Amino acid sequence: MRPATRPRPTRGRDIFRLLLAALYFAAGIFHLATPDPFLLITPEWVPFPRQVILLTGLCEIAGAVGLMSGRLRRAAAIGLALYAVLVFPANVKHAIAGLPSGEVQLGWWYHVPRLALQPVIVWWALFAGGIVDWPFRPRRGWAGEITKHP
Repeated sequence: MRPATRPRPTRGRDIFRLLLAALYFAAGIFHLATPDPFLLITPEWVPFPRQVILLTGLCEIAGAVGLMSGRLRRAAAIGLALYAVLVFPANVKHAIAGLPSGEVQLGWWYHVPRLALQPVIVWWALFAGGIVDWPFRPRRGWAGEITKHP
């Protein structure tokens, strides 16, 4: 009987992981250094919005660092995927309400792709963390056996 092994990382997955970690790390720094632009798109029902924005910055940085750690990679990937789901209301508010007058307004050319790509960002985090593979490709199970997609 063969010991259980994890699938070996692929070069493509490594590149995706490095790129996503860099993007989330930069976004986290931006959240911490300049939280005011994020306050403008935070829904009114979010309690303690400044603190939430600062916390999200820390979460982005922690997720980025976790993606680069073999031990924390899966947890970080799940956390970043959940994060992408949880910030979706801010993206919707930004698209519908725009920004206060006097601020740079972004049109639908920006918002439609951003909203449409949010599920891709969720998938990207899960792919980078080794939780999912490309669609329609057999995935190796926990014990190394190939499982078929339904």
